[in-house]
Amino acid sequence: MDAVETAFAKINLALHVRARESDGYHAIETLFAFAEDGDRLSLTAEPGLSVDGPFATALAGGDNLVTRAAEGFARLCGRPLEGGFHLEKNLPVAAGIGGGSADAAAALRLLCRRHGIDPADRRVQELAASLGADVPACLVSRPMRGEGRGDRLVPVQGLRSGQPLLLVNPMRPLATGPVFAHWDGIDRGPLDEGDPIAAARAGRNDLEIPAIAILPVIGEILAFLSARPGILLARMSGSGATCFALFEGTEERDAAAEAVRADHGDWWLLRTRLR
Repeated sequence: MDAVETAFAKINLALHVRARESDGYHAIETLFAFAEDGDRLSLTAEPGLSVDGPFATALAGGDNLVTRAAEGFARLCGRPLEGGFHLEKNLPVAAGIGGGSADAAAALRLLCRRHGIDPADRRVQELAASLGADVPACLVSRPMRGEGRGDRLVPVQGLRSGQPLLLVNPMRPLATGPVFAHWDGIDRGPLDEGDPIAAARAGRNDLEIPAIAILPVIGEILAFLSARPGILLARMSGSGATCFALFEGTEERDAAAEAVRADHGDWWLLRTRLR
């Protein structure tokens, strides 16, 4: 049995905020896509959660969605779980690319495999939604259109697996709550149906403006990426601060990555591809 899962980095090709609901949540329309790379989560014989990797220290002493996912799964199964997890934390935290949501989803996939439960089981889906709005999409980790809080999902066709992708983060965390709080409340219209790249390019991320107001370097990253040759789409993912760029080819992506390294060595980057 494979006891290791990748917690694939999530990107929002577009994110339209349509309304602020009375319960404080926001109604959104988004296009989820996923990178081939991310954190790595494995089952262990020892109970609890151990963490290493480049961003391990950012999780020290905090609540972790992997543990909450495991506790929820134990209640779902009606018996205590054996063993624990080891997390290789490769992605920055509070970065708009799934992070804890992707880790929790990876934990659910591992536990479903161990116990012979289909991740599409309604109980697992409900548990995923209870852990966070992005967890149901991360559980699937395939292109999806999300509505409601982002947890009403419809599969999307038309994205090219293997499309060269570059992720860039200024190495400064950005909490989701303040970004949504700075949204101006204006509904700028729906997200197009049909071809996802065309819909994304015609669309927007309504959280970019409030995120840039809090962390202006995001605007600098977007301008830098948008000026690269071979660019198809450059945008902030989720509530930031990570930005992504889709490129026509690997050479163009790699050239952009080298330009980032040369001019902004303090920014984090990941050369990857769409899953």
